Amino acid sequence: MNQEIIDEIKNQDYESITSTIENFLEEQMQKNHSDGLILGLSGGVDSAVLAYICKRKFKDKTTAIVMPDTSITPKTETEDALKMISLTGMPYKLIDINPIVNEYSMYLEPNERAKGNLRARVRTNILYYYANAKNYLVLGSSDKSEYLIGYFTKFGDGASDITPIVSLYKLQVREIAKYLGIPENVIAKKSSPHLWKDHEAENELGVSYEEVDSILYCLFDKKLSIDETHKLTGIEVSVIVKIQELNKNSEHKRLPAQKPDRE
Repeated sequence: MNQEIIDEIKNQDYESITSTIENFLEEQMQKNHSDGLILGLSGGVDSAVLAYICKRKFKDKTTAIVMPDTSITPKTETEDALKMISLTGMPYKLIDINPIVNEYSMYLEPNERAKGNLRARVRTNILYYYANAKNYLVLGSSDKSEYLIGYFTKFGDGASDITPIVSLYKLQVREIAKYLGIPENVIAKKSSPHLWKDHEAENELGVSYEEVDSILYCLFDKKLSIDETHKLTGIEVSVIVKIQELNKNSEHKRLPAQKPDRE
């Protein structure tokens, strides 16, 4: 892997990026006549970055919802989320979604992957319930890496009103987290949407985020071919093709619902 490419991805003006996101949030609240912002806080780095950005100017206008499924979510993950609440001082609610998921499961055929995505959609339903009740905007926590490869649940964690960090690769999210002063254990932990027990993103993908970001950066930012990306990064062609296929096969997740053409 080419360390120079990784450094190129990481080396950004995070003070300016933070300011841009803050201005974006303020503009969106004004444009949509919204009274505030709401986000799901998982204990991971993406949602932590959102929380830390919101606390700078919008602490009293932001609500965080911590939504573990206590049957599968590690206790440490919820503890980290609550630590973020303590450090940001923002209003929050803690809701165990396990009884809700179990109630659904009573009427559904067993399927662990579908049940995992159901968990993501239950969380989104709860976010939109409170957003509706408070006239708030729902913040999406997807980063550019996850967005481009479709690593999110359609109408689950992929559903939101605005996506403040979707232009940042995962490596950049970790760097802005350092700038914002987020605890190192949150920055360094393995990413996981916690849709099932022992769920880890890199294990599921079979590729590290350093590789994912290097490939996406070369393909989409530098507009390089697969062969050029291989030569520049040193990453195997099969891995590059895999990431490109993930992007192509997940296009439906990034598009509005399709309709037939009318002549």
